Amino acid sequence: REDVWNSQIKETIKRHLEKELQVRELAGERGIKVLSLFFIDRVANYRDYDGDGKAVKGKFAEAFEAELANWAKDQRFKDIPWLKEPVEKLHNGYFAQDRKGILKDTSGDTQADDDVYNLIMKEKERLLSSEEPLRFIFSHSALREGWDNPNVFQICTLNETRSALKKRQEIGRGLRLPVDQNGLRVFDDSINKL
Repeated sequence: REDVWNSQIKETIKRHLEKELQVRELAGERGIKVLSLFFIDRVANYRDYDGDGKAVKGKFAEAFEAELANWAKDQRFKDIPWLKEPVEKLHNGYFAQDRKGILKDTSGDTQADDDVYNLIMKEKERLLSSEEPLRFIFSHSALREGWDNPNVFQICTLNETRSALKKRQEIGRGLRLPVDQNGLRVFDDSINKL
């Protein structure tokens, strides 16, 4: 299983970087931001806590950062400016938390999920800005019906589900016609092809 999700993370980052180059070449100055979305099975696999209650990287965050560092050395991607940003700014998780701020697994329909959902919805424009370095989003159950992002070009499911409905909902969070920096839809088949 570990080899499978490592391969998934590696391939998702590679496809993200390739899409970034493709979009820059085809869209020019329109400023289409490429995002990737990872669905995970447990929050602790992305962000955990040590014995003192301090947040530490989980196995998915560690694997992600290692793979991104490897791909950043590839000469094909040397001109992508955001790869020079601190890696912590390039990825983040959107998870429900308890009153002490501790991230937690939830079912997707709790008040804590609603709080995270509202945060993502309110910051959607900032997320799509090329000035915002965040490019990779990790989620457990907080991204559900009603949240979608047109600039999610890759979706990586590091969780196991046998529910066809849940898979459709996860895929439905992205993979739509992208928008440029002015919020205008881009109707260009060469960019929208996956």
